[in-house]
Amino acid sequence: MTASIVFFPVGNGDMTLVTLDNDQKLLIDLHVRKAADNDGDDTPDVMADLRERLNRDTEGRLYVDGFLLSHPDKDHITGLETHFHLGPPEDWSKDDDKILIHEMWSSPVIFRRASKSHTLCPDAKAWAKEARRRVALFRENGTTADEGDRIQIMGEDEDGKTDDILEIVVKTNETVTKLNENSSSAFEGRLLAPLPKGDDEDTEELLTKNCSSVIIRFSIRGGGILDKCRFLSGGDAEVAIWERLWDDLSDNNADWLNYDILQAPHHCSWHSLSYDSWSEMGEDAKVCEAARNALGQIRKGAIVVASSKKIDPNDSDPPCDRAKREYIAIVDGKNDRFICVADVWEDEERSLEYEITASGITKTVKSAAKAAAAAMGIGATASQARAHGRADGSR
Repeated sequence: MTASIVFFPVGNGDMTLVTLDNDQKLLIDLHVRKAADNDGDDTPDVMADLRERLNRDTEGRLYVDGFLLSHPDKDHITGLETHFHLGPPEDWSKDDDKILIHEMWSSPVIFRRASKSHTLCPDAKAWAKEARRRVALFRENGTTADEGDRIQIMGEDEDGKTDDILEIVVKTNETVTKLNENSSSAFEGRLLAPLPKGDDEDTEELLTKNCSSVIIRFSIRGGGILDKCRFLSGGDAEVAIWERLWDDLSDNNADWLNYDILQAPHHCSWHSLSYDSWSEMGEDAKVCEAARNALGQIRKGAIVVASSKKIDPNDSDPPCDRAKREYIAIVDGKNDRFICVADVWEDEERSLEYEITASGITKTVKSAAKAAAAAMGIGATASQARAHGRADGSR
């Protein structure tokens, strides 16, 4: 099986499918706009695309091995109740034919009480209810549940609220190496956030959903070879989080941040790179160097993907044209190494997909005749890059 990463065209939202080379599938976030479910609308039918990529189990149920919700904003979870089965797996309905989630990966923010800075849309409330159901099963039985009842919590909750379930908690800076109880060495994920609160930080800010985003740097096996693709995924994490990550990691663990593919946080928002308001200050707005450093730890030939609508300099942020320019500067000033998912849909009418093989990373294209020209060699050795005529890592 060829490993791959698919970025679905969902406008300003995230919906990403990671397929490992053992054929396990991890969905990261969900944004199914109402128009996407309308046969008479030209909005991309991302659920039809997703369903075609999934497997069915012995009982005929479509499933994902894992579903990571980076944070419970509606543009990261819309469509959950419509398209995914929630509740005990034995209650799955053939008539509804919804997708079963074998294992949930969830930030502990979903367990916190609603407040002005922490409100939940109906789909996020449904996710929280299902997550609590699965945690309650673990607390009741004291052991890992069966498929469809499993959960891993990404980060410890505040005030020791997860101290009694540490067997299903991944602590910040630890690695997660199994998906749905399968430890096949197909990947390793370094959990970088949510971050524990510091004594000098504003509590209200850290309780916002954006600042509680799960950040994971994945290392993915390709063609049986470890670490062929490093993928940095950070939800809507804003500048304060990236600044603190750099402050915490730059001395000894900066390599935890380096990547071959970065999903630009918060849909290419300026607020992930700067404390200044783009709408108020324009070109006078200053980049936070620490945050930029955190987001600038590229490997040879790395790319940045914006999961957003088309980037128009005259539109409001996000996405932000100035942020796009910063990311292009990060990837050695190469315009073709910054890719907006909406542009791919407009040009090719397909999701943006990268295959991960022993030779590196290749963008899949509609025409097989163009495949050789699209081979990128991200993460490849220098000799492999030269074989593609790209010794400098450009394409």
